Amino acid sequence: MKAVIPGGTGQVGAILDRALTAAGHDVVILTRRPRREREVGWDGETLGAWAEVVDGSDVVINLAGRSVSCRYTEANLRAMMDSRVRSAQVVGEAIAAAARPPKVWLQMSTATVYAHRFDAANDEAAGLVGGGEPGAPAYWAYSVEIAKAWEAAQEQARTPGTRKVALRSAMVMSPDREGVFDMLLRLARLGLGGPVAGGAQYVSWIHDRDFVRAVEFLVQRDDLTGPVNLAAPAPLPQRAFMRALRGAWGIPVGLPATRWMAELGAFVLRSDTELLLKSRRVVPGRLLEAGFTFEHGAWPQAAGDLVRRVRAERRGPN
Repeated sequence: MKAVIPGGTGQVGAILDRALTAAGHDVVILTRRPRREREVGWDGETLGAWAEVVDGSDVVINLAGRSVSCRYTEANLRAMMDSRVRSAQVVGEAIAAAARPPKVWLQMSTATVYAHRFDAANDEAAGLVGGGEPGAPAYWAYSVEIAKAWEAAQEQARTPGTRKVALRSAMVMSPDREGVFDMLLRLARLGLGGPVAGGAQYVSWIHDRDFVRAVEFLVQRDDLTGPVNLAAPAPLPQRAFMRALRGAWGIPVGLPATRWMAELGAFVLRSDTELLLKSRRVVPGRLLEAGFTFEHGAWPQAAGDLVRRVRAERRGPN
């Protein structure tokens, strides 16, 4: 199988690249700064010679877009919107122009599209799309608008010969340095892994190997189109999530943080509190209905596996 991954140099792209390459597939990465063999330059905005690698490919997995790991200023939010929408549009243009278009186009999206809620889980059929929820900061609604526009760019692309799936992904947990799990583990090891603002907000997540398996599953299943939640079936409150992570590493306590402390920490880390405070209670309804089985469906077991891999890769606990 030939897979083309626009925006494939980040954490999620590296996970897919490693796994698909190890499985014997031909993987091409589209990036603004190609440095290695199998990397092809593009700008994420305009058609160019890079489109030649799309023609004749089997699958395109578009991950392109400005990182959410930043302060949510007006300029950064606009950059997130523009980079996601335009890259999806130009990928659609490349597929539409291909003499031999790919059979499937998997477009990265986000579980952030769902409402901030505590009362029930969001699946694809009955989940509530966010925006304007009581008690949520007004600017969180813009993140939802980004997600909706991102998916709309794929939906509106005229690619009749290519099946389209939007990957509404939760946080992908892997042992890679500088990934989200690495950041959370670092906080826990510093003694800061306690509940944030009470810790009742739900955390949705997916183990990196289940993420890869779900992508492979969606490539093979010709009957699945449209939005699909990529999240483990057991989201849990942030306080329980961090307790299990501390337990996996062997850390007895984690200091709690108030909302204002979270604001201060996010400012120092050049990130945003939406990533900590929004309740993302997302479940994989369509994957489960289609027969997908999770190898790491419960967070305590998944956290234990990730910790073992971190320790193995870093040659012992420190």
